[in-house]
Amino acid sequence: MVWHKLRVLGATVALGSLLALGGGAVAQDVLTVEEMRIAAGQSLKAGKSAQAEALAQALLGRDRNDLTALLIRGRALRDLGRLTEARQMMRRAWRLSNNVADKYAAALITAQVLSSQGKRTRAQLWLRRAAQHAPNDALRARAERDFGYVKQQNPWKTDLTFTFAPNSNINNGSARDRSRLNYAISEILFGEPIEYDLTAEAQAIAGIEIGGAVRSRYRFHQTPDTAHDAKFALSYRTFSITDDLGDSDVSGSDFAFGSASLGYGYRRFVLDKKGEFAADVEAGQSWYGGNRYASFLRTQVQQSLYLSPRQQLRFGGEAERQWGQATSDRDLIGLSASITQAFASGNSGFAGLYLTSTQSPDANIEYSEVRLRTGLALRKPVMGAQIQFGLGASWREYDVSRDSRDGRQDKRIFADVTATFKDIDYYGFNPALTLSASRTNSNVGLYDVNRVGLSIGIKSAF
Repeated sequence: MVWHKLRVLGATVALGSLLALGGGAVAQDVLTVEEMRIAAGQSLKAGKSAQAEALAQALLGRDRNDLTALLIRGRALRDLGRLTEARQMMRRAWRLSNNVADKYAAALITAQVLSSQGKRTRAQLWLRRAAQHAPNDALRARAERDFGYVKQQNPWKTDLTFTFAPNSNINNGSARDRSRLNYAISEILFGEPIEYDLTAEAQAIAGIEIGGAVRSRYRFHQTPDTAHDAKFALSYRTFSITDDLGDSDVSGSDFAFGSASLGYGYRRFVLDKKGEFAADVEAGQSWYGGNRYASFLRTQVQQSLYLSPRQQLRFGGEAERQWGQATSDRDLIGLSASITQAFASGNSGFAGLYLTSTQSPDANIEYSEVRLRTGLALRKPVMGAQIQFGLGASWREYDVSRDSRDGRQDKRIFADVTATFKDIDYYGFNPALTLSASRTNSNVGLYDVNRVGLSIGIKSAF
């Protein structure tokens, strides 16, 4: 009986199509299953969603596991606005998909249905699935293009980072094994500077950093030129010690650090959209070693400006108030300026200048700092990896130090190289390795610090 209805419906649709085209030929009285699939697909392509849905439903009456019919009906129902039914079709279609072409089609249509339902974050996940199962580069490019469109429409934006990083100095310990005693105490007790041996805990400890962070924003209001965001951030990192510390009871969790914050962000295009003004306010709490460390309120403003299609200038400022629980209160003010340049070779360069000044009731933690940073990103892969280099230096001045009558001066140099392996792709993510090294020379031996680290992470490919 079902197959008879399918034959009649097929004949009716075929005859209707011929008459609509003005043909004088007489339609055949029977369509094969394959011909009906073709007719349903052509109806869908021509924008005749109701007709495509009817044909697909007839095919499913014959075989409820007809994957092609499920895909066609799911897409037709989506076009007709019957989104709940469309989602049901696509759940079945995904379960029945057993090759990359079927999985790609099912994932792509599922993403379209979810996007139409306003579930754009889930739609982005399904578009990553589509990209993963794309049968060729052209279809993958379509999934990536659709991902970019949905991402722009999505009021939610979430960035996840994970860290697994062997590090030669997880505690920011001294590179020396001796330092000078507090100069005031030393002069009172001994009449001259006295050196002492640093404990194992005060020296650099090697270990592995393990951590993660999530930053999310919800764009609750937007116009063609402005945007208003509610923001949330959460981060945590802990350590596993690899050094042999003898009888010491120090553990990696003693250096664990976490923070949580809520904030508001404002964006506005300016100068005929050649630039963007951004302002952010963020309040939060940090923890160190499992205990409350400090509460903070931070404000940042930044202006970007495209001087040319290849050159972008950024400058901004920040102010932060810190209320310490396990540290002193502190106020920080910072200014920054940077430029990014794309070269004719396809490489791109970066240079930035950062100025920071702090004030505190504890004069020993007040400092002024100048920091320079440069970077270079290569267009051509090196052994299959996209390479980015960074290099910088900073000068930090403490007017007052309990360890030196002349205050404290720290000079730091640092460098890093990041390799992103584009040839290794899983659901639109590439593995990345960052090798970093830094050296701080101070007039106070306790603050001489050397560090080498290797960080393993992932980056989005699109």
